[in-house]
Amino acid sequence: MTPQRPRRLLAATAALSLALVGCTAAGTSPSPDGGGGATTVAVALTEWSVAPDSNSAPAGEITFEVTNDGPDDIHEFVILKTDLDPAELPVDENGAVTEDGEGIEVIDEIEDIPVGETQEVTATLEAGSYVLLCNIWDVGEGEAHYAMGMRTPFTVDD
Repeated sequence: MTPQRPRRLLAATAALSLALVGCTAAGTSPSPDGGGGATTVAVALTEWSVAPDSNSAPAGEITFEVTNDGPDDIHEFVILKTDLDPAELPVDENGAVTEDGEGIEVIDEIEDIPVGETQEVTATLEAGSYVLLCNIWDVGEGEAHYAMGMRTPFTVDD
């Protein structure tokens, strides 16, 4: 199997999933009784970005479907509640975010997502400002993924 084949299969599966959602509201899953369900946000992690398919969602239960598209590094996915600018979060001497820093609340995370895998995390988020990021510090390569640009703002609306 070529390295591109799993990526193409993943893309085809994602396209089929979107087609099956059909007439439901964007980012929501249908519930068994036909009403709206929890919001789902697909997130792609790559060297060096965090790319959600939407930068906002309504308050409530939100499921993040996080795929590590690599191509080389393991990544993690962290949800922080903060009013701080995503590029100005407090960092340690290595450039990784100090997750217990002032003005930051860690909501949830998925650790060590291998390249090519998709994992989910569901969190109940209230209205406000958030940052989605990878906060891995790679000792061997001397890379803080946050400092390399793996962060993006995310807004939760009333």
